Amino acid sequence: MEIGRSGFLFLLSFSIQVTLIFFSGNFQPSYAQERYAKGYCSMYGICGQRSDGKALNCPNYTRSIKPDELLSSKIQSLCPTITGNVCCTAEQFETLREQVQQAVPLLVGCPACLRNFLNLFCELSCSPDQSLFINVTSAKQVNGSMTVDSIDFFVTHQFGEQLFNSCKDVKFGTMNTRSMDFVGAGAQNYSEWFTFLGRQANLNEPGSPYPITFTSYISDLSGIKPMNATTYSCGDSSMGCSCGDCPSSAVCIDSLSPAPHVKQSCSIKLISLKVKCLDFSLVIIYLFIVCAFLVWNFVYIKKKEGPFRTKPLLNVKGESSNDKQETHVSQTTAMVPSGLKAHDPSVIQLYMSNFFRKYGTFVSKNPTLVLCISLSIPLLLCIGLIHFKVETRPEKLWVGPGSRAAKEKQYFDSHLAPFYRIEQILLASVSPSVGERPPSIVTEQNLKLLFEIQKKVDNLHANYSGSMVSLSDICLKPLGNDCATQSVLQYFQMDLQNYDTYGGLTHAEYCFEHFSSDQTCLSAFTAPLDPSTALGGFSGNNYSEASAFVITYPVNNVLDETSIEFRNAVAWEKAFIQLIKDEIVPMVQAQNLTLAFSSESSIQEELKRESTADVITILVSYLVMFAYISITLGEKHQLSSIFVSSKVLLGLSGVVLVLLSVLGSIGFYSSIGVKSTLIIMEVIPFLVLAVGVDNMCILVHAINRQPLELLLEERISNALTEVGPSITLASLSEVLAFAVGSFIPMPACRVFSMFAALAVLLDFLLQVTAFVSLIIFDSLRAEDKRIDCFPCIKLRSSKAISEGAAIQELGLLARYMKDVHAPLLSHRGVKVFVVVAFIGFSFASIALCTRIQPGLEQKVVLPRDSYLQNYFDDLAKYLRVGPPLYFVVKDFNYSLESGNTNQICSISQCDSHSLLNEITKASLEPESSYIAKPAASWLDDFLIWLSPEAFSCCRKFIDGSYCPPDDQPPCCQEKDGSCTVDITCKDCTTCLHYSDLHDGRPSTMQFKEKLPWFLNALPSSNCAKGGKGAYTSSVDISGYQNGIIQASSFRTYHTPLNKQKDYVNSMKAARHFSSKMSTTLKMEIFPYSVFYIFFEQYLDIWKTALINISIGLGAVFVVCLVLTSSFWISTIILSVLTMIVIDMLGIMVILGIQLNAISVVNLVMSIGIAVEFCVHITHAFSISSGNRETRMKVALSTMGASVFSGITLTKLVGVIVLRFAKSEVFVVYYFQMYLALVLIGFLHGLVFLPVVLSICGPPSRSTSDSILQDQETPQTSS
Repeated sequence: MEIGRSGFLFLLSFSIQVTLIFFSGNFQPSYAQERYAKGYCSMYGICGQRSDGKALNCPNYTRSIKPDELLSSKIQSLCPTITGNVCCTAEQFETLREQVQQAVPLLVGCPACLRNFLNLFCELSCSPDQSLFINVTSAKQVNGSMTVDSIDFFVTHQFGEQLFNSCKDVKFGTMNTRSMDFVGAGAQNYSEWFTFLGRQANLNEPGSPYPITFTSYISDLSGIKPMNATTYSCGDSSMGCSCGDCPSSAVCIDSLSPAPHVKQSCSIKLISLKVKCLDFSLVIIYLFIVCAFLVWNFVYIKKKEGPFRTKPLLNVKGESSNDKQETHVSQTTAMVPSGLKAHDPSVIQLYMSNFFRKYGTFVSKNPTLVLCISLSIPLLLCIGLIHFKVETRPEKLWVGPGSRAAKEKQYFDSHLAPFYRIEQILLASVSPSVGERPPSIVTEQNLKLLFEIQKKVDNLHANYSGSMVSLSDICLKPLGNDCATQSVLQYFQMDLQNYDTYGGLTHAEYCFEHFSSDQTCLSAFTAPLDPSTALGGFSGNNYSEASAFVITYPVNNVLDETSIEFRNAVAWEKAFIQLIKDEIVPMVQAQNLTLAFSSESSIQEELKRESTADVITILVSYLVMFAYISITLGEKHQLSSIFVSSKVLLGLSGVVLVLLSVLGSIGFYSSIGVKSTLIIMEVIPFLVLAVGVDNMCILVHAINRQPLELLLEERISNALTEVGPSITLASLSEVLAFAVGSFIPMPACRVFSMFAALAVLLDFLLQVTAFVSLIIFDSLRAEDKRIDCFPCIKLRSSKAISEGAAIQELGLLARYMKDVHAPLLSHRGVKVFVVVAFIGFSFASIALCTRIQPGLEQKVVLPRDSYLQNYFDDLAKYLRVGPPLYFVVKDFNYSLESGNTNQICSISQCDSHSLLNEITKASLEPESSYIAKPAASWLDDFLIWLSPEAFSCCRKFIDGSYCPPDDQPPCCQEKDGSCTVDITCKDCTTCLHYSDLHDGRPSTMQFKEKLPWFLNALPSSNCAKGGKGAYTSSVDISGYQNGIIQASSFRTYHTPLNKQKDYVNSMKAARHFSSKMSTTLKMEIFPYSVFYIFFEQYLDIWKTALINISIGLGAVFVVCLVLTSSFWISTIILSVLTMIVIDMLGIMVILGIQLNAISVVNLVMSIGIAVEFCVHITHAFSISSGNRETRMKVALSTMGASVFSGITLTKLVGVIVLRFAKSEVFVVYYFQMYLALVLIGFLHGLVFLPVVLSICGPPSRSTSDSILQDQETPQTSS
């Protein structure tokens, strides 16, 4: 497993040690003589050693010496600027060569930087004019000999500036950072760099044995001439530095990628107010529509009222008389308007009416047969529930198996390695008061508390199948036996005994600044630990101000969930969470600190708990709706007849039919292997209940409106003839809308549409079969004077009961619709207000739609009392690093002829537009690219490791086998904590010579042979470029012998991502970048990060939503057009449904609800419920007679009460209960959205739609009404 997966790459600490070795000779201290002359040395020879073995030079002023031919050639190979006499010997030069080899792998990517860097130390060690710029300032006696104790090194400002500029941008890809962090401790200028290079090393630490003071200041009379050796600019084309290492190069500046175009929204400035162009356009269009409507209304009314100004007064009087007659009729015939029987239906409507008339007669004669046959179908489908399974894995819910993210994840996991599991603790200090910055967490007391916590975690053992599992058994171990735990305790190698030995708190603060350059700061797993990954809540690089410790435990991951490794990890994670809750939380709270924590399996476990946390709330919601339904179906009579006239049993039976339809749908799909989802379990019962209850109310009320003098068979037949077509129209519209939505690729939406379509279809079939049969049985019970719910008990016949049964009174809702609601909507002013207000809100909602944010906050889907709530808060508050980002190259052809190597790499002689160079450029614009750092490149490090210049890296024995660096076994033997060089590797030579390379690149055969060596090479001080640990999982070498590497990854990091839109935009930016590079390089490249599979849905969520909504609306329009044969009616229904959906989107913005799969499902469901609000009213309007005003009143009087009680009130009582759910997801996506849907549906279906029908509804199909339509006015009362 690649250690980079935890965000930190393996690299042993590097520090330049300058050891000057000279021959011993007569000692004449230069600091006493202060002689500065050309051709003289200031130091010469070795006069002693420090206790750790570091050589100490003799302060010897002597002439430079002419070297022999062999030494001269060696010096020329490393120091080409030094010719003639020198101030170093063969022994000294070999020591110098061994020491600078540590820097070569870090800087060789930019030859100009490496050359300048080597010149600095070549001049210091071997320059023949050394005395001109080296001054020995102090000496001390060691073993009887005087040795150098400190020196001044005079260097010109120009040399220092140019040296620093040539090296400041050189990458060290293994750590996703700059080499300056290692060779210069992150120096920001050459003075800081020189200060770092000149510091005296502690015992047994790399570095200079004595202090070196770099200075450029000299007095005019001193005779000192500062060193000013030749320097090279990194932009010098002859030096071949890559654009990634030298972005200031003229070539690179010309090739810099243009900044991504940020879309600027169009806006208009009105005085001091800045308005979006869309909003301004909508306002203009809205004002135009309103003005046109008002003018039309005024002109049309005047035109119609002119010749008949006295007629409305006569009509008012006439209406008063008619109202009295109507009231009398309603008491005996339940107000069956004559207009309902006078229409001229279309062919399809006529066919449906005849069918339902005949079917009503048949079911009245055979209710038992129809009931048994109809119930058998869903009951048989319920057998499939034995295969019922719920899909809870997010990647299976939101991303289809054929999606790009799913394919890329599968490719990454199978060819490279699955992303590691994360167990994390965030320990934070508490702010003393609101608004104040929390105190620093970095205190001695808190560090010791952290050691106590770590001890408990280390001692934790989980029991799985009888075996004990500890962290050490499952953790990520890139090298050796130590876990790659990310914690500030790594600065003490996770050992409390080292705390006082290293210096306690002071050492930790020191390592914050020198983590990459001091060996004592190395972690237990021998890698530097970037403090930004172990600390949080700091600004810039002020690590000591951090207000949080971030402790991360990377754990090995496997794809097979049935494997022992996977189950061991899950078992330990459960024990880990329990340990924190039971023991660690009290410890932390006692110290007045806060603790947040999480494990890899936490989200899934909490989601499972969430799915059961609100079961009681949901059940109470449905029970309340069931109770209301049972009551609302009953008839309102005298108290003496209520036991007979009530319909509680009928209502409960209807609810059972609704549940049967839902269970039948789930059973069918379970039997064919389709898993259910929590959305289905929570939404579909609500949807089907809304549809089913509405149909039940319509059927019962239609039968109640029939004259009681008719036979039951005739009443049933007439009722089905009246409302059967509208029920069929509404149900088929919903079924088709959901069925077509099943072709959407998002699994959650697709599965919901499939289940919903079948459930609504089954519900419709059961309503017109089983429920009608139950109505017949209930009617027979009532006629036989049997008590509801206890039909075995029969009441004695009485006059009161007979009278109660003979008189059909309108219910309260029906009287309200007839006497209040319909007349109110007839007023001209009310109509104008309704049209203007509803259209205005729709236009406002269109403007608001553009402000909907895609996403689904993780906190919302979790229980409110979940420990993850605090974890996600702290994660966004404290974390300062982003998720790892991998750019994966498929089918990399490494043959010399293909040129792919130079198209990817970013070192010397690589293409300026190479992949890695472009990633580096993108990291310079993190605000738009969301790329934080240059990429870690196994290819760059492999080429450097293979280079003859990195002479201590790729080496071979005489027999041709791999020879490791001199500081690794078997070349050295560990003794007393130090490495003693052995003679085993004295004959090792570099793998390749310059003559073996082709323009600096290995041949295909050399690449093939040496790649496995590199991937198995351990990094060390002598060669930090070894690939083992750092790149073990970056390259898929299976079958690479044929010249093609199937998959290789280059890791960088996203910038810190705190909001949902940050995740979406970062993924979008990475895909755009990789697409551009794939096209440019003609190679297949894709980005991968662990969160992509969860956020891919949001890239196209608007497209998914619009397609789903469009399909649903289109299906409803087609069904309406076919069944009504009226384009006019279908257009009105489509328009109102569209307004309902648009208004729902506007409400989502107002309530702060994001666009995601749950809200898309709710929007699609809103179409289904909205159909119930609109279709029945429209159908009643279309089949009635009279002018538009009269037909609107008839429609509201006959269907308004059924729709209002069947959907609006039923859903209101159920939705309100959801307000008390424990999970935020129920409150936001079910309570708020359902409440908005019910209110918006009610207002549009029972307020706006009737007004529209009264103004511009289709004319009556009755021929006798044509004259009335011509004389009609938009209002009848003033």
